[in-house]
Amino acid sequence: MLGITGSFAALLFLLLGFISVSSVDADSLSAPLNVTIKALEGNSAIVTWDILEGEPVIGFAITQQKKDVRMLRFIQEVNTTTRSCALWDLEEDTEYIVHVQSISMSGSSPPSEPVLFRTPKESEKLASKSPDEVTMEEVGQSSQLRAGELIIIVVVLVMWAGVIALFCRQYDIIKDNEPNNNKDKAKNSSECSTPEHPSGGLLRSKV
Repeated sequence: MLGITGSFAALLFLLLGFISVSSVDADSLSAPLNVTIKALEGNSAIVTWDILEGEPVIGFAITQQKKDVRMLRFIQEVNTTTRSCALWDLEEDTEYIVHVQSISMSGSSPPSEPVLFRTPKESEKLASKSPDEVTMEEVGQSSQLRAGELIIIVVVLVMWAGVIALFCRQYDIIKDNEPNNNKDKAKNSSECSTPEHPSGGLLRSKV
């Protein structure tokens, strides 16, 4: 009986020791550093961070919360080495708080320092956009418009070339037929003139 009790106590001691070691390993994992919000739009943003070199990080966890609102959004991803994450379905002109945690095989790190940011209004985004700033969508639309304009110009030029060619052909035909028309007119005028006597007098009928 004492042997069974001693074995149980030893097993419990080992289990508690394993739990304490895992807790120490998780607590030794540093919180992410340099948490930054980039590509801030009215409805989306990208959060980036850094980790200490050599830490056995296999994933991340992000908590996103509206300021003064209890509801949280939790994003977690493992088996990845990425150091960024997209935040979506945000509301315009709204303040959010973001925390980032690193995940290892032993557990999660403490949360990072909170980052507070505010999403802009679309009108503010357009107003703050410089005249020289052009998005890829605008470039694509501009390219499509230019291609359509070029097609229209080419079609119009081809039509004008066809009209000019047809006009030149008709002009050549009219010009070639003009000498023949002059000859016919001269022949008709000679036939219609009054015949004269060879001696110069007019022919008279005999009585």
